Amino acid sequence: MASSFLIVNPRASRVTPELARSVARELERAGPLEVVETAHQGHATELARAAADRRVYVFSGDGGFNEALNGLGPRAEIGFLAGGGTSVLPRALGLPRDPVAAARALARRARRRRISLGRVNGRRFAFGASLGLDAEAVRAVDARGRSPQGGRPGDLAFAAAFVRLLAARRWRLEPVLEVRGRGSAAWTLVANCDPYTYAGRLPLHVAPEARFEAGLDLVAPRRVRPRAIPRLLGYAIRGRGQLDARDVLYGHDLDRIEVRCGLPTALQADGEDLGDVLEAVFEAERDAVSVLVP
Repeated sequence: MASSFLIVNPRASRVTPELARSVARELERAGPLEVVETAHQGHATELARAAADRRVYVFSGDGGFNEALNGLGPRAEIGFLAGGGTSVLPRALGLPRDPVAAARALARRARRRRISLGRVNGRRFAFGASLGLDAEAVRAVDARGRSPQGGRPGDLAFAAAFVRLLAARRWRLEPVLEVRGRGSAAWTLVANCDPYTYAGRLPLHVAPEARFEAGLDLVAPRRVRPRAIPRLLGYAIRGRGQLDARDVLYGHDLDRIEVRCGLPTALQADGEDLGDVLEAVFEAERDAVSVLVP
């Protein structure tokens, strides 16, 4: 039997040497396991590519998961173990947030689930990508730097950055993006699943119809005014209202979304800053990978 491959990101918020050893012990119950730590940005992509068709596990945050997916071979299987502060992907797939419990569950009774992925300007993403305000908040959090242990600031830091960015614009956002065939928008979010992300334990249902097995969903407020902010936030918490709102563009199960920007605009995918762009092309990669779930 070929050994499985465990990629560990030692700089992820919740990864410790002790937890990594416990995770490896659980996974070894299912067979031989090779453990490798990432050493630099992009290393998980290189390691996943080198793993070829073997079963790959990743103990990391969402950034490490994203890197691994961008190197994964067409016949490989991949399992995600939550090592980040938010770890949207494994939670959205129904895995325990406790990485040792998740490893135990996968070692005992893993099943394969075929899911679609998204691509933006050629880069894969698993759960979500965005242009504009959301991506600016990601960048602002990254600018704060990491903790002495290497962890990234968590959900509260992201929420605070989001509020500061809105306040700096006097709680108003004008349409600055053009979504081809759909109209103008203040910013765009593209989802591959529901929930789109989490605020602590609270799931945010930005695109309530999005599914891992379908295409991409688009959610794009046309413009934002102060009195609309509570309503827009309510949509995300309840998962209702945005489909019919006149001031929100919503598209479901899409294969391609093209967005043009009036000025260089921040772009992010799976919480990773991809720099400023003048246009973004989001594409659905249907039936893309086999992920491991309990």
